[in-house]
Amino acid sequence: MSSDQSAAGHFRFHQPHINLHAPFGTGGFGRAAEAFARAFGSPIFVFGQTAIVLLWIGANAAHLAGFDPYPFILLNLAFSLQAAYAAPLILLAQTRQARRDLANARADARHREELAQANLELLRRNTDLTEHVAELARRIDRLTAEIHGKVVLR
Repeated sequence: MSSDQSAAGHFRFHQPHINLHAPFGTGGFGRAAEAFARAFGSPIFVFGQTAIVLLWIGANAAHLAGFDPYPFILLNLAFSLQAAYAAPLILLAQTRQARRDLANARADARHREELAQANLELLRRNTDLTEHVAELARRIDRLTAEIHGKVVLR
């Protein structure tokens, strides 16, 4: 059996849980929500947000822009809005990841159990063959001794 076939055979245990592989589902909302949640965790987002916040605070503190003077209420509102959307999406992603991990762990356990059963069967067959070979060796020894006894007596 090739490694591709054995790998495909292993994944048969994962097929019942394939729906869990997309963190937010497989529809349009799921794809958009996943992209949104992934973007929040990227270094580009963090550095970009930091740059925007520094520019925002700098421009408003230096009175270069007058739309959000100190204490930066609009910036606080933007962060609150961002948190209101990010938190549920992140929690949803974590919950689905936990379900996916559990389903994969169970599938792997079933696969290990099947391998253990197959190994036990191979061990049983090997033991049977070894016993059969030992019996044949005993018979050969007896026949050899018998032939030797008849040839030497003549």
